Amino acid sequence: MKNYCYVFARGGSKGIPKKNIKFLIDKPLIAYSLLIASEIKSIDKFFVSTDCQEIKDVALEYGAEIIDRPLELAQDESPEWLAWQHAIDWTINKYGDFSKFISLPATAPLRSKNDIETCINALDSSSDIVVTITNAYRNPFFNMVKIDDGYLKLVNEQNDKIYRRQDAPLVFDMTTIAYISKPKFILNNNSIWSGRVKGVPIPKERAIDIDDYYDFEIAEFLLKKRGSKND
Repeated sequence: MKNYCYVFARGGSKGIPKKNIKFLIDKPLIAYSLLIASEIKSIDKFFVSTDCQEIKDVALEYGAEIIDRPLELAQDESPEWLAWQHAIDWTINKYGDFSKFISLPATAPLRSKNDIETCINALDSSSDIVVTITNAYRNPFFNMVKIDDGYLKLVNEQNDKIYRRQDAPLVFDMTTIAYISKPKFILNNNSIWSGRVKGVPIPKERAIDIDDYYDFEIAEFLLKKRGSKND
C-alpha cells in the first residue's frame, strides 16, 4: 500500500498575509515542505490541499497534485481535521486505499528528512497517530501562571509545593514537523486525542513553527546558519 503526503495551506492567513507563499530566503515557505516530501523515498505521492489559486500555482511548480479544498473547510474557524478527512476521501476516490497519511505543515521549514522518516517508521500496530514534540520552555507544573480576579495564580494550583523546575514532571510542546496516521483512524474519529498518540522528540533548532514575522526572522537566521543540508 502507498504512503501519501499532504500539505494543507489556506489562502486566508491573518498573522502574516499570504504566509504560505511568502519567500523565506530564496523560495516560498510552502516549497520547503514540498521539496523535502519529494526527497523521501517512502512517500509515493504528495498533494496540496488549498482554496487559493496563488498557492495552487506555486504547488504545481514544485510538483504537487492539487486538492481543491471547499471554502467551508478553509475558514479561520475550520478544524483542519475536517480538511484531513476531505483530502483522504478525495485520494481514496481517485487512487484507492493507502497505508499512511503524512501531513507536513508548511510552517515548519527547518525539519530534516530524518525527522520525517523517523515519524513514518514510528507509526505501527500499537499506535494510531504520530506527532512531534520538543521540550517545553515553560512548565504548567512549575512556572506558568494565569490571571484570576486581577491577581496571578499558578495554572496548576495543586502543584504549589513544587519549588524547583527539576522537580516538576517533564512536559513537551507539540510541534508541526509531521503528523503520521492511518487514514481509517482519521476518517472514523474527530481528533488526534481519540486514539493512541505516539510522540517523536525533535530538537528545538528544527522545531520552530512559523506563526508571525518574528518566527520568520528566526527561521531565516537558522536556515542560513545551517546552509543547504537537509538530512
